[in-house]
Amino acid sequence: MAEAVANVARRVNATVEEEKDTLDLSNCKLISFPDGVFRVLNSVAEKIHIVTLADNEMKGVTSKFFKTFTQLRELDLHGNVITKLPDVVGELEHLTSINLANNKLSVFPERLTEIQSLERINLEGNDITDVPVGKLQAMPALKCINLKSNPLDNNLLTVIQQFPQTFEIQTTTDN
Repeated sequence: MAEAVANVARRVNATVEEEKDTLDLSNCKLISFPDGVFRVLNSVAEKIHIVTLADNEMKGVTSKFFKTFTQLRELDLHGNVITKLPDVVGELEHLTSINLANNKLSVFPERLTEIQSLERINLEGNDITDVPVGKLQAMPALKCINLKSNPLDNNLLTVIQQFPQTFEIQTTTDN
């Protein structure tokens, strides 16, 4: 445990001291985003554009996280046990990519459809059964959504596959 805490502290300090635009806390055995990190990163949070929290044990991400990192462009949360995102995620106006693969989402996080800049959504390997097709089609920047390995209904798959060619949908169609 102490080693994990020291690892997080080293990475956070490096981000602050080197004025990086990236915070990588992947593989740190985190169950939540540490409150102490908010205090340390407070002065540089606006400069952080990429956050990686992949391969931890996080069950969720708080509203405080999204309100702190308002300039996020890329967020990688794959390989956690996240079941839902807070509504405030829809306010990330600069986000272009979010990776939520291999989590425990059973409901599509619809607030993502409100992010005008979002280009890529990875939801592979979750438990999602339905997606808001109309809202996804209306997203101006969306180029790719990965829905592989989700228990999607066959009728929904048929609708999704009729999306325009410029809209790349990745699904499992080996039925």
